[in-house]
Amino acid sequence: MTPLRRRMIEDMQVRNLAPHTQRSYLQQISQFARHFGTSPELLGPDDIRTYQIHLSRERQLSASSMLVAVAAIRFLYKVTLKRNWRIDDVVPTCRKPQRLPAVLSRDEVSRFLEAVEIAKHRVILTICYAAGLRISEAVRLTASAIDSQRMVIRIEEGKGRKDRYVMLSPKLLDVLRDYWRAVRPKLWLFPGDLPGQPITTSAVEFVCRKARAAAGIEKPVTPHSLRHAFAVHLLEAGADLRTIQLLLGHRSLSTTARYLRLATNKVCATASPLDALQAACRVIAEPLPAPA
Repeated sequence: MTPLRRRMIEDMQVRNLAPHTQRSYLQQISQFARHFGTSPELLGPDDIRTYQIHLSRERQLSASSMLVAVAAIRFLYKVTLKRNWRIDDVVPTCRKPQRLPAVLSRDEVSRFLEAVEIAKHRVILTICYAAGLRISEAVRLTASAIDSQRMVIRIEEGKGRKDRYVMLSPKLLDVLRDYWRAVRPKLWLFPGDLPGQPITTSAVEFVCRKARAAAGIEKPVTPHSLRHAFAVHLLEAGADLRTIQLLLGHRSLSTTARYLRLATNKVCATASPLDALQAACRVIAEPLPAPA
């Protein structure tokens, strides 16, 4: 291990970055160094610009992947190497398209969950929908996180290393009790193939692809799709944005507010100005004159 790599690891550990973030940053910096065949300590702003152009034009990375690479390079030069650059000018970030996810209807959620063959997988995905969990949070649940007295689930060190509580519905509690009686898990509620380890997120994502095909659903379905459906269906049922923000663990209310653009009852409740124009309605109802 090079001294620079060791120093960067220590800087990330001191700042308590998530293990996944640390791995991603190290991978990005390794690719950056291999591209030039030299240590990043010897590279400067022109090299960084050249590399960003390479990622965009030649490798044609998505905006999300570009953002990860930029974040890693910024951390290296700003924190570890302590360059006194104007970091926004030297390592500019890219704009990420604001795409809306496809949201499953309640019927589609039911069909999807029914198509999941193995009980353990079905329970994991049911929790993602019933409590709005990220898949990384669901796979690391323990039995002690289920509080049936207060009817909540405790999420420890979710995204951003934040703890929070989410709702535990009576129906979900029944599902979890039946599952626990059948499986009797020890440490992790959903154990994986490796002893002492929870099931992997990639394994659950593979299950999603199979269940989507079996259910005949055309929309893309991932574990995160169930989290989106949870938020939208709550909003359509009348829950307020602040409550949904807390349940989802969003840091900013603006992140939660995008679900307003997805909730159909919020859209349909707003009448078009055309509906108030009597003259326009008569024109539409009557046949238009034929052109001369």
